[in-house]
Order: sequence, then C-alpha cells, then structure tokens
Amino acid sequence: MPEVRVRKKLTVVEEIFHEGGAVASTPLRRAALLVVIHNPFAGAYIENIAGFMDDLKPLGLDMARALVEALGGDAKVVEGYGKGAIVGTAGEIEHGALWHVPGGYAMREVLGGAQAIVSSTKKVGGPGTRLDVPITHINASYVRSHFDAMEIGLADAPRSDEILLALVMTTGARIHARVGGLKASEIKGEDGLR
Repeated sequence: MPEVRVRKKLTVVEEIFHEGGAVASTPLRRAALLVVIHNPFAGAYIENIAGFMDDLKPLGLDMARALVEALGGDAKVVEGYGKGAIVGTAGEIEHGALWHVPGGYAMREVLGGAQAIVSSTKKVGGPGTRLDVPITHINASYVRSHFDAMEIGLADAPRSDEILLALVMTTGARIHARVGGLKASEIKGEDGLR
C-alpha cells in the first residue's frame, strides 16, 4: 500500500472551568490531535483500499500517545474519547472509514484496553470544514455524563487530495453534568456498554 505522507499536525487542549454554574474544583480538559495526510486514493475509484488501514496503525498509536502526553502523561486521567475524519473533495466518505480501526484501536490500546467502542464521525469537505467529534466514556458507552463533542478543523485542510484525521480524549464528564443515567462509578465493565 502507499506510504502515509503527513503534511501537518495540530494538538489543542481546552480547559473548561464552568458552564454558567459554580467553578469546578477540577476543570474538564479536552484534547484533540489533528493530522493532515495525503489521500492516496483521491481522484479515482479504487476497489481495494482496506490495506491502507494497516499503514495508518503506527500513526494512530503515535497520535494516541501524544494525546495522553498533552493531557499530562498519565493515561489513567483519560475518561472519554472519540475520533473523526474529514476527507477532501477529490476523495470519498469511505476513505474516512479507513480511520476506524487504526484510530480507535490505538486509543483503546494506549489507554490500557478501554472497553467501549470509540464513537466516530466523518464527512467530505474542503479547507476550513468543521467536524463535531462525538465523545463517550472509554469503558461504557451508556455513561450519560460523558456524552460530549469537540469541534475540530483547520483553515487550510483538507485540500482536495488530503484527509484530516482526528483523535479526541477528555479527562471527565461534562462540567455540571446532571441529567441522570448510568454513572461512571456504576460501570460493570461487562460489555463496553454498561
């Protein structure tokens, strides 16, 4: 398969202290790492593209490790995650789906075998396209307090022959989460859902 050609990377860490209520004793931190790569399938329909997922696995691991570092270096502080891709206009949505395995499994591995499926989204768009990356708890998808999203994007990406790949991690629940549901302290750890 083609080599992975990276044009640029961006890491951003957001700290949220309150959402209108009292200031939280510990701010929620959300971090995103974006990598813009050349899309080797842009401009033509290629039937067999799945092998490129294997080529993306080292990049996924590097990105997941870098996100943990951006959040202080301790994987144990990470409670939420998500992933996404924006495919440039000479590509197709299926090229974004190539990120499912390398992005998701990398985060699960780096976080010590997280059990929940890594929520995901993808779209086709041009430079400046924004994407809301969904976030769920790393061990139980039904933990309502951790349902969140982080908007990502770059002004100059993706170009038509590029893919913007994104990983997101968070350190906890939404600030002032109070709509009930399964609590993180109640996770049974049986199936990645509860």
